[in-house]
Amino acid sequence: MGIVAKEVKSMGHAKILAFEKSGEVTLAGHTLKLSDIKIIHQLNLPKDLEKEDVDAAGDGDVLVVLDLRPDETLFEAGVAREIVNRVQKLRKKAGLEPMDSVEVFFEPCEGDRVVLERVIESQGSYIEAVVGSPLLPSSLCPTYAVILASEKFIGVAGMSFTLKLSRPTLAFINNALSVLCSGDEKHVDALKVYLVSRDHSNLKLEFLSANGKVKIVCIEGQPPLDIKLREHLYLSVGDYYLSMRT
Repeated sequence: MGIVAKEVKSMGHAKILAFEKSGEVTLAGHTLKLSDIKIIHQLNLPKDLEKEDVDAAGDGDVLVVLDLRPDETLFEAGVAREIVNRVQKLRKKAGLEPMDSVEVFFEPCEGDRVVLERVIESQGSYIEAVVGSPLLPSSLCPTYAVILASEKFIGVAGMSFTLKLSRPTLAFINNALSVLCSGDEKHVDALKVYLVSRDHSNLKLEFLSANGKVKIVCIEGQPPLDIKLREHLYLSVGDYYLSMRT
């Protein structure tokens, strides 16, 4: 039987497949059936993989192969879920109701900036869909924003960042306002103060009901001005941020 065993071990891939299909094979004058030979499937690693990259186990005609290489997409999705979780906790801490609109400003710690910015880029749609607004760079947070809650989170998926929640905040197009006010910066400042002091919901309703243009006539010593949405201001920093990305 030594000759038969040698012949069995030398069977190539095509011959093994033919044997599995027909159910028998003749080697050295002996006819062998499937019950006579146990076929064990093994994985031959591609050249671009190391042994540590995969784990394979077979049982009869079944071979299970696990890819153990780190998956960047899964990692980024996991980090995004952690960020969303922290936003929701901060909303709860601020006593907000589910329907309360806020803007979320995000500041990664310096050592984690590259990774977290990549996560926000790849997972931005998911985060915006769950949170209700995009994650905004903290550099865009105006000094006049009404901050409802702020917290630094450390060791989240091995990284750290700061979140700030604010009421929806007007974003001004300074160059356009300066042109509108004929270069009078005091007039520009007075206009900003007036608009920021307005109730945001009412101001938004005015713009929407007037097709995006509102006349301002109540600034003392200044002529009436037509303020246009998306030309002179945006109703939120989020709207301004998204306009820059399109």
